[in-house]
Amino acid sequence: MKLFKLTVALSLALTPALAAAQSSSTADLPDAPSTANAPKPEPIPTGPIVVIDTSMGRLTCKTFDKQAPSNVANFIGLAEGLKDWTDPATHARQHGKRFYDGLQFHRVIPEFMIQGGDPVGDGTGDAGYYVKDEIDPSLNFSVPGRLAMANSGPDTNGSQFFITEQAFTDGNGKYTIVGQCDAPSVQLVMAIARVPRNKDDRPKTPVLINRVTIVRDGQPMPPAPAIAAPATVQPAPTSNIPR
Repeated sequence: MKLFKLTVALSLALTPALAAAQSSSTADLPDAPSTANAPKPEPIPTGPIVVIDTSMGRLTCKTFDKQAPSNVANFIGLAEGLKDWTDPATHARQHGKRFYDGLQFHRVIPEFMIQGGDPVGDGTGDAGYYVKDEIDPSLNFSVPGRLAMANSGPDTNGSQFFITEQAFTDGNGKYTIVGQCDAPSVQLVMAIARVPRNKDDRPKTPVLINRVTIVRDGQPMPPAPAIAAPATVQPAPTSNIPR
């Protein structure tokens, strides 16, 4: 009888200690991963395709019409001659004239980007107006081949654009991304960025934008230009950013 009472007493005495130990053990376990602050997947471009046929080959980029509708519409309008613009040399209003055809990539930098869309050809020209930024926090320069609008500060987008050849985290939140170019286009960007250039990063032999074609859903791609695909090139370091 005494033995039974002792056993019961010990059991009752140990129960709180065991409970406390179990509680402490449970409290020490790490929390399950939270999805509340997990980064959202980056958007997928769903807009028309921009086909830029150059003197060195073809660039093909699909647009982010949902994330940057005004800037995408502006680019398309200029490319197709549906948007009026002002000639920076003559100050004459241009109506029904395709903007990009015949321009050149005036600034090229290895392991960074190529820049075009300036009718003057030295980085100072534009279409005579500005378009406000459309910067989506979920859309960043996290991959090569981003097509984005160049600017001289906030809300100064116009006609000039650049295409990256690698990730460009310094550009996040500063430049409006309007498209994503495919892998062969990134190879061409790398080739264009490595042509001989002067101290202002302007190609010594102009790299021309022969024609920009907008391809909407259900429309055929234009015939490919008769230019051999660029060879794969090795990157070279640089630290410049678009103006």
